[in-house]
Amino acid sequence: PVRGVGAATVAGVPSRGELSGGTKRHAWDFKGKVSDMEGKIRNYQTKVKTTNQENEELRGTMAQTQSRVSEMEKKLENEYEAELQALSGVRDELETVSSDKCTLEKELSSLESKYKVVETLRDSQETELQTLKLSVQESTMARLQAALRDSEEEVRSLKDTVVQQKDELHAGEMERRQLHNAIQELKGNIRVFCRVRPLVEGGLSKHIQLSPSDNKTITLAKTEESHTGKAADTQKNYNFSFDRVFGPQSLQQEVFEEISLLVQSALDGYNVCCFAYGQTGSGKTYTMEGGEYDECRGVIPRAVKQIFRAAEKLGAQGWEFTFTASFVEIYNEGLRDLLYSGKASKRPEHEIRKSANNEVTITNLTYQRVCSEDQVLHLIMLANQNRSTAQTAQNDRSSRSHSVFQLDIEGVNAGRDVKCKSTLCMVDLAGSERMLKSQSQGERFKEMTAINGSLSNLGIVITALANKESYVPYRNSKLTYLLQGCLGGNSKTLMFVNIAPETDSFGETLNSLRFASKVNDCVIGTASANRK
Repeated sequence: PVRGVGAATVAGVPSRGELSGGTKRHAWDFKGKVSDMEGKIRNYQTKVKTTNQENEELRGTMAQTQSRVSEMEKKLENEYEAELQALSGVRDELETVSSDKCTLEKELSSLESKYKVVETLRDSQETELQTLKLSVQESTMARLQAALRDSEEEVRSLKDTVVQQKDELHAGEMERRQLHNAIQELKGNIRVFCRVRPLVEGGLSKHIQLSPSDNKTITLAKTEESHTGKAADTQKNYNFSFDRVFGPQSLQQEVFEEISLLVQSALDGYNVCCFAYGQTGSGKTYTMEGGEYDECRGVIPRAVKQIFRAAEKLGAQGWEFTFTASFVEIYNEGLRDLLYSGKASKRPEHEIRKSANNEVTITNLTYQRVCSEDQVLHLIMLANQNRSTAQTAQNDRSSRSHSVFQLDIEGVNAGRDVKCKSTLCMVDLAGSERMLKSQSQGERFKEMTAINGSLSNLGIVITALANKESYVPYRNSKLTYLLQGCLGGNSKTLMFVNIAPETDSFGETLNSLRFASKVNDCVIGTASANRK
């Protein structure tokens, strides 16, 4: 570090206090004065030496400072040159930007001029467009008004045509009903269909013969052994003819197609009755109700489906229908409501009554208003759960009662002031086997007696009708009393005779076919529509 020059000099010189305050030499004391002078000289020499040292240090410091200044100057020169170069690049960029700016300003000016031209053109076109729109609107309005007048004329014409076509359609519907029911009447008042159940193992028994070319005949063949042993065995044939015979391979759809026209008559205002007769296990319930799957459905669910679909189509012609369903069981000559859902201990009593207009009704019976096919099928399931079943030797779960399903139909065509009322009746009869065959005992024997009694009375009624007797004993059994309107009244009636193909059922089959043949010969008169 650089020392101050004045610091050493001041330190070596006595202060005024020391000179004035020290001992003053005498004038004659030259030696002392010389000694003082020498001391001063030594001080001055020391000061000179110190000063020289300081000068040397200052020279070194000066040299270092000059070196540093030189380096700083070089560094500043380099930085200055770099800044000059950078400034030169910025100047070039500035010139380029200025040039671009001038170019863009020229382009902007050109675009502004073009925009003004386009804006002027747009204003002109908008004015022309408004003028054109007004012209088109006036032309379109005139054309639409003319088209509207033409459409109104066409609508009036179409309305007149619709009214005329409705009249023609109604007349056609009435004629169709008349012809349709005339065909049904020509086919017979009580039609009889025979259906042969297939064997469990498949095929057909040898004692049942069906003609491949004739679907209306069936033959029972019985081989009789010779009592003498000399003559050969003989075969005895029993021939029967019905309106239609269905073999073991017949499908449910094929069977229903034959009676679908009869079911249609119910919507035309005719009472329709269909009942199944035969021994236990011959397929009566399968024919009437069928199985769970669609292709296995029987006559009742298919008839209900047809009724509701046909009613929907007739709705387009102004018809409105209401349907009321009931399901009753005749068990041991007693009536049971199969749609009853209350407590068993409070189940009411039922009686068959005949009204003043000869309509047969049942007291305290559940009459359920239904609007769809599904509702009816649900009621059928409920009825099946409530129906009496028991075990016999003929069938493990044989129906031991007659079940009668009724669908009351009321139709109104307000536009034509026409009303119709009818009943679709479906009956699944109990098994018709004999006492010995069914091996019934105790309560089952009592059931069998009641079943055979009611079926026997049914045969008596059919015989009385066939013989045109003046008195027909309908009241002898609940079954015949309930079916009085179907058998001897204003009704189109169809009977299924179901037969079992097993050899040991030959006797029961023969009895069933004989009974059905007697029914087929019965003439009950022409049914008429219940229309107002």
